[in-house]
Amino acid sequence: MLSSGVVRAHLLGARLAGSVATTREESLRSYRLFAARDPRVMIGIDPERGWGMRDLIGLMAERCGVSADPAHTSGHDVIDPELTLAALDAFAERLAEVARRGAPVLFGTGHPHRLLGFYADLADALSAAGCEVLTPAQGRCVDITTRFGLRTHNLDYVRGVALARAADTERPGCEPGAHTHSPLPVRTALAAAAEGGGPLPELVIGDHGWVCGAGQLGFEAMGLADTDDPALFVGEAEGVVSVVVPVDDAVRSDYYRPLTRYVLKRACLSQ
Repeated sequence: MLSSGVVRAHLLGARLAGSVATTREESLRSYRLFAARDPRVMIGIDPERGWGMRDLIGLMAERCGVSADPAHTSGHDVIDPELTLAALDAFAERLAEVARRGAPVLFGTGHPHRLLGFYADLADALSAAGCEVLTPAQGRCVDITTRFGLRTHNLDYVRGVALARAADTERPGCEPGAHTHSPLPVRTALAAAAEGGGPLPELVIGDHGWVCGAGQLGFEAMGLADTDDPALFVGEAEGVVSVVVPVDDAVRSDYYRPLTRYVLKRACLSQ
């Protein structure tokens, strides 16, 4: 079994935690936009309270380990690996509980280039444990606002993990899909599941709008988030999101494999 010490060393060596590629400037920009309730960074969360810049910096310092000093405005951001490990343990605990009950789950990612493999391996393990990995709204069109304007995407699934694919640009069922923070794909998937009378997920696992959009609708949701993704941590602080793992979400996809192995071992789901 991978020990926490080995995983901690990997987090730092791969820059999944410690000094990460995300810059302080990027994070602070996201916090400013979130404080102004800009939908580009709210990604489906509707906070109950007002979150100002100082509130957000304090929260992200507590949950991620970034600097709590508002005067610190440049350089690389920092994630505390101990916070990442603690969140991975909580993540594994929820996976184990879902597996014990054989509950239906839904996976989705807005970072398919990097995180598809992480979620797909979890989906395989839960499926083997008797959980139904849901794939509602396969092929359904979703109009997502991008920096280039409104673009039509299709909801697709690769190894049980949902992703948005730009219409007419890639063959269905093939990687990698589009990078998006939008909550519209998960709303589309959940609406289709409800309309079809099929099972609804007891847990949604993913990132960005998949977690925030599902959590805001009352579904238990958990996933990964970087230092410039305050919405997920606000959702966790307000009880809308179950577990958020602070981690750089844009490193090489194979760097997440030790995290997968660690989580599955902790959840007693290794095959």
